[in-house]
Amino acid sequence: MQYRDLARTGISVSQFALGGGVFGSLAGKEEGGRIIHEALDAGINIIDTSNRYGDGESERIIGEAIRGKREKVILATKFGAERNDERNQSGVSRRWVRQAVEQSLLRLQTDYIDLYQLHRPFGDVAFEEILGVLSDLVQEGKIHYIGTSNHQAWQLSESQAESERSHLERFISEQSPYSILNRSIEMDIAEVARRHDVALLTYSPLAGGLLTGKYVSGSAAESGSRATLLKGDSGRMLDPELPENAKKFAIIDKLKHVADQAGMPLAHMAVAFAQTHPAVTSIIVGPRTPEQLKQYLAGADISLSPDLLDAIDAIVPPGRKTDNQDPAWTPEWLHPSRRRR
Repeated sequence: MQYRDLARTGISVSQFALGGGVFGSLAGKEEGGRIIHEALDAGINIIDTSNRYGDGESERIIGEAIRGKREKVILATKFGAERNDERNQSGVSRRWVRQAVEQSLLRLQTDYIDLYQLHRPFGDVAFEEILGVLSDLVQEGKIHYIGTSNHQAWQLSESQAESERSHLERFISEQSPYSILNRSIEMDIAEVARRHDVALLTYSPLAGGLLTGKYVSGSAAESGSRATLLKGDSGRMLDPELPENAKKFAIIDKLKHVADQAGMPLAHMAVAFAQTHPAVTSIIVGPRTPEQLKQYLAGADISLSPDLLDAIDAIVPPGRKTDNQDPAWTPEWLHPSRRRR
């Protein structure tokens, strides 16, 4: 396991971060605990979750699993994307953020959170307001560092400028999707992160399962696969039988041919690719079983040659996005009221 600097915090984090998105939904307490323990034994030292995952159950499972091991774990969680219809019980108001952090601390069974992250952007709330309450929480010792998730490059720059202007804590990390099928961060986010010393914690290196190699264009997905377990748009994006996905699976077939020629599984090539970009600090993996975790770890030491990277570039050019598997949020400026006179 390799370790990299988390921006300029003095903290070293493993090249893989364990994501808790499936805990409390696709993986229960017992299996989630096994995954966490095996990840820690393998050298993974950063665990990422959110108060949204499993409606808080993910944080509970993690908190229980790391009891007695808290000092070995860089613990990251997120706020601001809660599923709650109650007024003022979600979002980024000072009132709610203070409640949210206290609830997360209780579920995680800890006195502090290493990295507290804004789960999605809020265009109608000033960064000064958000950074103000987060800075207070840092001063109180309840959180150590702050980060963002699913933000645009211009939003990262705007937040950094506000921190400097108002002498507030600065975001030291950003979570963005990054895979061979979604290389959009290469266009601008990676460079903005480099210029502002922001760590990139990327997720979905297998594009939601598309790059596992188990889906075959035109054939039904296997029972128990993510494509059959998920419902709605996410499931449709993974369905190899849908005509609308034909172009995407033709690209995946080409990538699989490249991986076969290189003598490695497509999934290993995809994971190695996600770690190749110098701006990437850690890639977040979300195994549903201990066996899937082992598959991720098996590709940890693979290094892709320049020729192999060139072959991937020829199929999916740098900065391009061929799949919309991880939209994460819909910007308010895409609403019809903002697009039409």
